[in-house]
Amino acid sequence: IDGQMKPVTPLRLITGGARDPQADPPSASAPNDDELRALDAYSRTVVGAVERIGPAVLSIQVERGARGREAGAGSGVVITPDGYLLTNQHVVDGAPRVRTQFVDGRSVIAEVVGEDAATDLAVARALASGLPSASVVADEPVRVGQLVVAVGNPYGFQSTVTAGVVSALGRSLRSRDGRLIEGIVQHTAALNPGNSGGPLVDARGRVVGINTAIIAMAQGIGFAVPAATAHWVLSEILAHGRVRRVYLGIAGRDRPLDRRLQRALDLPVRSAVEIISVDRAGPASTSDLRMGDLIIAANDVPVDGIDALHRHLSRWPAGHELRLEMLRGMRRLHVALTPREVQPA
Repeated sequence: IDGQMKPVTPLRLITGGARDPQADPPSASAPNDDELRALDAYSRTVVGAVERIGPAVLSIQVERGARGREAGAGSGVVITPDGYLLTNQHVVDGAPRVRTQFVDGRSVIAEVVGEDAATDLAVARALASGLPSASVVADEPVRVGQLVVAVGNPYGFQSTVTAGVVSALGRSLRSRDGRLIEGIVQHTAALNPGNSGGPLVDARGRVVGINTAIIAMAQGIGFAVPAATAHWVLSEILAHGRVRRVYLGIAGRDRPLDRRLQRALDLPVRSAVEIISVDRAGPASTSDLRMGDLIIAANDVPVDGIDALHRHLSRWPAGHELRLEMLRGMRRLHVALTPREVQPA
């Protein structure tokens, strides 16, 4: 900068021999042996997890139109040797089949078996046999702080690996059909477009979630649908071709309750579901439900809004009587009705 040449310090090669007595003294911040061993253990853990899950992770290309133009891309993970795989619903988005590619370069067509927009999950089957597959952990909860690894294909870069920790549990995300996806795993493994549908795995390379979303402009915040939800969706789709859900045949909205009313009637909630219409052909049409009624509980479980009612109905079996508690003016009433299964479009 000052226009004068300055001597260049010669580089010293790192060797296994004796230390150069003229070399600079070790930095105070240099890692000690214990830190190096810990780093090696961490590295070995991540490498082991990737080696187990990597062969089962694939990239997904969705082609549409007569010319087979690529219309979307994402990731997926094979979970059975005969080719069944999990990915995000928004990745396949109604496509009857997709093209997949494995890390070894194999390109395989996969047929979409079923989709569930309410959880942003889809199941497809790669038309090949003897495929590497991953293990899904559906009955062992993850813990905040535990190591997790994400593998996917962000921006088309195949088999990209990022590591982080579980930073929070029990998050909720709004799905494309308006329902809440419950129990979302928040983690710090970096995600980018193209990671969608790829696995989030634990230190043993077992799938603990399916990566589904990021927050734009945020760093270190990624979300995965938990393995328990993925396992349930998989079993429903394999058994019935879809996820079965029931409906009541009403339209409603969240309605705050007056505090004086809460105290006077000793209500368990501060808000309720206000019925704004009743479908004449739905299950509620033959019950005593009316416009203006306020639903506050279902089978003695408090209901404080539409999301809570959806949560209660999400796994309620069709054909089984449901008991709703509601307010009509200053009265608390109970109404029984039998939800019916939502029929596919």
